[in-house]
Amino acid sequence: MKLFNTLTRKKEEFVPVEEGKVKMYVCGPTVYNFIHIGNARPMIVFDTVRRYFEYKGYDVNYVSNFTDVDDKIIKKAIEERVSADEISKRYIAECKKDMEGMNVKPATKHPLATEEICGMVEMIGDLIEKGHAYEKNGTVYFRTRSFKDYGKLSHKNLDDLRTGERSLLVTGEDEKEDPLDFVLWKPKKEGEPAWDSPWSDGRPGWHIECSVMSRKYLGEQIDIHAGGEDLVFPHHENEIAQSEAANGKEFAKYWMHNAFLNIDNHKMSKSLGNFRTVREISEQYDLQVLRFFMLSAHYRSPLNFSADLMEASRNGLERIVNAADNLKFLMGNAKDEEMSAEEQEAYAKSEAFVEGFEAAMEDDFNTADAVAAVFDLVKYINTTADGASSRAYLQALLERLVKLTDVLGLIVDKKEDMLEEDIEKLIAKRQAARKERNFALADEIRDELLGKGIILEDTREGVKWKKA
Repeated sequence: MKLFNTLTRKKEEFVPVEEGKVKMYVCGPTVYNFIHIGNARPMIVFDTVRRYFEYKGYDVNYVSNFTDVDDKIIKKAIEERVSADEISKRYIAECKKDMEGMNVKPATKHPLATEEICGMVEMIGDLIEKGHAYEKNGTVYFRTRSFKDYGKLSHKNLDDLRTGERSLLVTGEDEKEDPLDFVLWKPKKEGEPAWDSPWSDGRPGWHIECSVMSRKYLGEQIDIHAGGEDLVFPHHENEIAQSEAANGKEFAKYWMHNAFLNIDNHKMSKSLGNFRTVREISEQYDLQVLRFFMLSAHYRSPLNFSADLMEASRNGLERIVNAADNLKFLMGNAKDEEMSAEEQEAYAKSEAFVEGFEAAMEDDFNTADAVAAVFDLVKYINTTADGASSRAYLQALLERLVKLTDVLGLIVDKKEDMLEEDIEKLIAKRQAARKERNFALADEIRDELLGKGIILEDTREGVKWKKA
């Protein structure tokens, strides 16, 4: 399996730190609003990478954080006259809803920055002790020039960075030993959340959180660190500097970055009025269509979002789902018998599409070519499966199709929708169980409905339900 390593700028054979295991860290969103479709691309892309590793038998430890303390969160909290904690918790919950809609699997661990402050204080203390950081009036800065390999990920020269890199400059830059030094800890301002530290009551800089979370949940060296290409510099560059200066070893073996997403050939921005959230997209399309769209191009290629391309994605996904539905329909009328010799031969030929799918994924997770292989399998299914086929042959083809699409996170074998009268009957049964104080049965019915995509909400007016 080969993947493109941003660090070396070439495709490399994947060799895990520990045989049979993959330790993967993906930078998550800052939770101050609904996630936008730019956030969705790395979520979908690296969820697919994870799924493929699992398909190949690896034990994957996948960590993706939520940044729940940040200037944008604090600004939003002040605007709404609520706490920053209320804002972050609200939008973490909303983000998880969108992730579920996109069929993004929950991470092995979703750490929160506010729950890892002690670890950040500890790492900052280590960096000061080792001479890589220093304190000025309650602010702690990383001494960038103390890390000789700074710039190795972004391939930027330190001297060239002295001018024009506004992203590195922070309030109090005149106190810094060098304009390129960046903040590890900053004192609180009026009305901001703060935590104790040896230097001041304050909060961490943005970069330190990922270094600490990665070390805590994955170890000092990981296999893959990933995120959008906008994070290469300065965020990931600073993570490398902090982590390797603190731990004394290589931080991540492989760095993966997805390319930008444009809207109708323009950069997404609120000022242009083309800023689209995942929640808004869900009002027009099933989020499976958004996922299919995201995987229709290689993750390192820029991707342009447009209504025409989304319609094409909807049609493409429908072709795959229809093939699965047709197989299920044929199975309902097929004879319950084993494959014939001809069917065994035909099924063996379908292995070629699996090989094509795997070859695409092994070549730097080329999902565009993997989707093409799925379409080839669909065409083969549509031409070889009919009313005369055995149930065993139809079942085998369906399982093969579902197995490949599951790697892509595409749900093609959907559960049948429940009839409203059946839902109401189960709700009535649950209400009766609650009156009889049979709460175990009531919970069982709620879970049964949830498993079929029905969410119950107990209100003063009675039980309301909606589809997930």
